[in-house]
Amino acid sequence: MNNKIDSSLTNEFSKSIWSKFRKGIEEYKLIEKKDRIAVCISGGKDSMLMAKCIQRLQKYGNIGFEAEYIVMDPGYAEENRQKIINNAAILDLPIKIFDTKIFESTAKAEKPPCFLCARLRRGWLYKTAGELGCSKIALGHHFDDVIETILMGMLYGSQVQTMMPKLHSENYKGIQLIRPLYLVRENEIIRWCEYNSLSFIQCACGVTKSEGSSKRAEIKQLINQLRQTNPSVDMNIFRSVENVNLQTLISYHRGSEYHHFLDDFDRGLSIKGTNNFENMADEMEHGKC
Repeated sequence: MNNKIDSSLTNEFSKSIWSKFRKGIEEYKLIEKKDRIAVCISGGKDSMLMAKCIQRLQKYGNIGFEAEYIVMDPGYAEENRQKIINNAAILDLPIKIFDTKIFESTAKAEKPPCFLCARLRRGWLYKTAGELGCSKIALGHHFDDVIETILMGMLYGSQVQTMMPKLHSENYKGIQLIRPLYLVRENEIIRWCEYNSLSFIQCACGVTKSEGSSKRAEIKQLINQLRQTNPSVDMNIFRSVENVNLQTLISYHRGSEYHHFLDDFDRGLSIKGTNNFENMADEMEHGKC
């Protein structure tokens, strides 16, 4: 085991990574006693760090859970596959590699085939987790993925939603999806990699390389711009989906059950706690003068 890498999580990166990782685990009850988790490793920095954190939690966390560290090879170039193997050895991760033909299956799809590829990957992960006796699959999404998803939903999907810290599978009964790095910021993951002189594979998909820009890249750039004048913008975006006041929404739905503000409006029900919104509206109106 590389002791320097292992110890860096609880020393140099104790506050920015390890504490945030532990907070997410505890606050959202992501990992519990007797869980058996399929830790899904793509070979990138995020999933590799997640696997290392889970491994350390498994050894020293006193929770009592099991983990399978699985790598799905969708058809990587040999150099990428070998880099994953080498990095797993450096990090002392006991990975199991499973070969698939997902890249081959999506090659004939209409461009870009990203949606199909993601769906096939996710289906394979759930299926394999079930075969391994796992009740949860862990993915390496981090805090920046969460806030980018919120803005993407608003600006491109015309909806308010977020990437949840855990979900029940709709098609694979008894299996949950969890995101242990939910509160960990991407820049800290990058700093951890640089501190430990680690280099991981980037997106190994030829389509992504050829397509260049993406909607997520545009959102990432927008958030970077907003940070220049508002350093708290990241947390403000995140808190916005924790502090939703349903009384100030025109409409919302929970599954197939829809609600509209007019449902109660004609009954003369007052809306409490909206002064802040009214003040904000006044300020915006004043700015137009």
